[in-house]
Amino acid sequence: MQNNAPLAGKTIYVTGTQKVQTISELVERYGGEIKYFPLLAIQECVTTEDAVWLQKLAIYDWLIFTSQNAVTSFIRKLERNPIEVSCRIAAVGIKTKAELEQHGFTVDFVPTIFSADVFVKEFPQIAGDGRCLFLKGSLAKSTIRDVLHCDEWIVYETVPLTTYVQALEESLLQAKEPIVIFASPSAVQVYAQHVVPVIDWRFVTVASIGHVTTAALKEYGAQVAIQPHNYTMQAVIEQLIGGYKK
Repeated sequence: MQNNAPLAGKTIYVTGTQKVQTISELVERYGGEIKYFPLLAIQECVTTEDAVWLQKLAIYDWLIFTSQNAVTSFIRKLERNPIEVSCRIAAVGIKTKAELEQHGFTVDFVPTIFSADVFVKEFPQIAGDGRCLFLKGSLAKSTIRDVLHCDEWIVYETVPLTTYVQALEESLLQAKEPIVIFASPSAVQVYAQHVVPVIDWRFVTVASIGHVTTAALKEYGAQVAIQPHNYTMQAVIEQLIGGYKK
């Protein structure tokens, strides 16, 4: 633990689907405690159409990924149906880009801000009239499709997960300074429906990754204390370490 421990006494709750080891180490180094209570589950969509979609990749100039989950599901499909991918790649987010590169892909475009609405403003300048395929989750908004008029392939499904709701509530009630991090509107919805009736928003500090998630939180009556400029979990933790106004 650092001698200067700005997270001392604070318990940070992550509601997303993935446990990030580097974030855990960072929180603990600065005196805090981190707990994972996923409110969503990710399931790859496996259908007989997968092989057809993979064969059709040759007609596309660009593949668009906005999440690590889409990349993971795509890789699994490639493992079952090996095929050479010659499309250029666009990715939203540092983690999404890193996941693609880890599997040997070159990422040709990343927007300056990691959100779909910024992506659709900047990407057409690069893609021109290129034909695009958006590989997405079942709950992804239609922003990219509507603006870019691209095709969509749903490669994974996001489903609400209430398995850990009771344990989350019990832990929140015991924590002195609970900070809850949300990375998607879907997680916000599950929390608002199942946790807020028991523990009101005012008893926790709310952190948000991305302005779309922040908008969802405000719709459900939450006050967002932390929303870093960079839309990453690491940036949230760094802002907590650097201090914030509750």
